[in-house]
Amino acid sequence: MSTETTAKPRRPARLPLVLAASFGVAVAVTAVAVWAGGGAAVQVPGIPDAGALTVWGLPVARTVVDASAVATIGALLLVAVLLPGGRKLGPTQLRYLNWAAAAAGLWAVASAATLVFTLSDLFAQPVGEIASPAVVADFVITDAQGRSYALMTAVAGVVATLCVGIGTAWWARLTLLLALIGLLPPAFTGHSSAAGSHDAAVTSLALHLVGVAVWVGGLMFVLVAAARREADAAAAIRRFSPLAAWALLTVAASGTVNAVVRLPSVSEVFTSRYGLMVLAKAMALAALGGIGWWHRQRTLHALNAGRRRGFVRLAAGELLLMAAAMGLAAGLARTPAPGVGDAALSPTEELLGFAMPPPLGDFPWRPLFTQWHFDPLFAFGTAAAALLYLAGVRKLRARGDKWPVGRTISWLLGLAVTVLATMSGLAVYGKVLFSVHMGQHMILAMTVPILLVLGAPATLALRALPPAPKGEPDGPREMLMKLLHSRYLKVLSNPVVSSVLFIGSAFAVYYTSLFETLMRSHLGHLFMLVHFLTVGLLFFWVIIGVDPGPRRPPHLGRLFALILTMPFHSWFSISLMSSSALIGEGWWSLLDRPWVERALDDQYDAGAIAWATGDIPVLITTLILAVQWVRSDQREARRVDRQIDRGDHNDPLAAYNAYLAGLHARDRRPAGSHPSEES
Repeated sequence: MSTETTAKPRRPARLPLVLAASFGVAVAVTAVAVWAGGGAAVQVPGIPDAGALTVWGLPVARTVVDASAVATIGALLLVAVLLPGGRKLGPTQLRYLNWAAAAAGLWAVASAATLVFTLSDLFAQPVGEIASPAVVADFVITDAQGRSYALMTAVAGVVATLCVGIGTAWWARLTLLLALIGLLPPAFTGHSSAAGSHDAAVTSLALHLVGVAVWVGGLMFVLVAAARREADAAAAIRRFSPLAAWALLTVAASGTVNAVVRLPSVSEVFTSRYGLMVLAKAMALAALGGIGWWHRQRTLHALNAGRRRGFVRLAAGELLLMAAAMGLAAGLARTPAPGVGDAALSPTEELLGFAMPPPLGDFPWRPLFTQWHFDPLFAFGTAAAALLYLAGVRKLRARGDKWPVGRTISWLLGLAVTVLATMSGLAVYGKVLFSVHMGQHMILAMTVPILLVLGAPATLALRALPPAPKGEPDGPREMLMKLLHSRYLKVLSNPVVSSVLFIGSAFAVYYTSLFETLMRSHLGHLFMLVHFLTVGLLFFWVIIGVDPGPRRPPHLGRLFALILTMPFHSWFSISLMSSSALIGEGWWSLLDRPWVERALDDQYDAGAIAWATGDIPVLITTLILAVQWVRSDQREARRVDRQIDRGDHNDPLAAYNAYLAGLHARDRRPAGSHPSEES
């Protein structure tokens, strides 16, 4: 190993200049973008003005929020994922944890300033006249934007506090997850949330923010690690490379969806200020993709050989370009999109994110397959799951290994049914009719999981992923193995726990105010669908899963758990059919549904659908479990026969069989005879 990678870490003189220049570029581009996009337009005389401090301070504060949040996530990513280490954090990881704490503190302060500037901007009054504690508190309580920035401030403060006191990798990963969650609240209250198709817009924006944070933050701190000559910098960069590729793909796809939602036509890309700024961001993204390709082709190979200079120089330029792109994003937040505000949305469109669909009519199945609505999370998620699975199968076949075709078909069919449940008319009418929503629930919780768990994705991943070289930090394969055999999954995979989560969550959602609360926001509705899918996957993985994991009960125990769980499902269905109280009444009353005559009749249909659709998956699961049971016994019998043929009598099962044979021979002897007499 070269001395360049083993020398004592030191702070190069140019590194602070690069970081400061990146921040300066972001602020400068933000100012130019605000001016060019019309966000700092001169106010009409006679109309209240928030003042120059707010006009320029708000986008700058947002830029500081973005930069500090990205730095926080980048430092935590380096500590929790990229740098090698054990359960306890090493000295290098603790040092970068201090960087994360400082960045998170700045994030909290900038978020609080953004909260005050946003209040001033919305009420068109200078900061000095409106920034009293009582007014700010009222803004936080009553306004969605106020709550979002207050929540971000609180999360950033908690992250800063945790970074000071934690010392284990588990807490570092938990803090990283919390920081990523802290990015999301403003995504649900900005331009995207006010547009038509706001559910697709806010989901794509949330994915965009996470992708940018992982990509930019990770690059920033692998650059820092390389420039400081950390001993494990090369390993961290190798682990970051595939993560950066996926982040780039996420940013490109989500940005495209958000632009399509915000721009009424393709011509607006070239004729409107907003479209031109989107085009500039796209060009920056393409340039960054080219730099990433160059990293893979040239600089990473040089870095593995101990030459870090090329990587550091190219990564510094990449970071400056990323800072410019972040400045454009901050400017876009102050730039009115063409067409926004021209046509007022109806209250129903604001609630649903789309116009009220037509009545189902005499052919209720037809609209369920003709009314489609795009959802970025499920669209990108299922596409990525399909591509990764097929890539794993291809890798196995390329090296001559076999993979059952039935498992591939089951996996792809499960993903196709997921798309059908989340983007077809089931998703559209699921927000309007309780009966259709229940059908969507049953498909995600009881049909899709059966297909997906039979696809054995974890087994495929363990066979396709290469093991980490000896002495290197854990790779994806090792991390997956640790997850499958972790004590947390051992608790969750207990049949009692998985059954309670599977059935108990349905009662908790529908027989409390939680259902109405979740339906009122796209994030809540999305969380509900993901939750149904997750608990279904957990339950059916315990019952019929073929992937490795913690020790699960024998087949008889699994059948017993299935039989005990299903009566509670029937009880839930019957209770819906017989209930005289309308579930989620507050939500249904907000919708303009003139073609729904009696909401209780629709609720009765929901209970009937839950009851009818629950029996078929249970029957299929029972048959699958029986087949698995028979095959397991056949494999065990063949194993015992092979051991007996080899003369191995140390096997406990073989010894037990011999014991049973001895008992049988003893029972056949005449009464009073001695064993020696038989010879």
